[in-house]
Amino acid sequence: MKLFPMPFHSLLLFVVWLLLNNSVSAGHMVLAVFFAITIPLLVNSMRDEHPKILKPWLAIRYVLMVLKDILTANVQVALLIIGPIKKLTPGFVAIPINIDSDLGITILASTVSLTPGTVSAEVSKDKAWLYVHSLHLDDEAELIKSVKQRYEKPIKEIFGC
Repeated sequence: MKLFPMPFHSLLLFVVWLLLNNSVSAGHMVLAVFFAITIPLLVNSMRDEHPKILKPWLAIRYVLMVLKDILTANVQVALLIIGPIKKLTPGFVAIPINIDSDLGITILASTVSLTPGTVSAEVSKDKAWLYVHSLHLDDEAELIKSVKQRYEKPIKEIFGC
């Protein structure tokens, strides 16, 4: 068993304890060390192992792409809601997903929800489908293809799931 199973968390606990007490006295230093060692040891068994980021540069590129998509979709949604409401065709779509990890599914669902005009409504119990609501659904197949190619594929590559 390692003394510091979560070194970053231990350092953070140490610093936060001292900052909260606004003191660097010997007593507070001892308590800070005690908490920095004890708390991570107690909670270490509760941690879930998340997939590792296998391709960090692709992850950075993915974040930048999502930011660009958010900006682009904001303009598209603004134009849609300024126009006649009758032209809007909202709808739900079931998107098949092929991601194994909970973290990957969460990132996919969050990405879809962050992009204006679409909201992740639910993940099926068997984790095979992501149900998405779209403000304006022109082509269901195109939305499915876009989510799978633009978001799911890079997530699978980044995490290897």
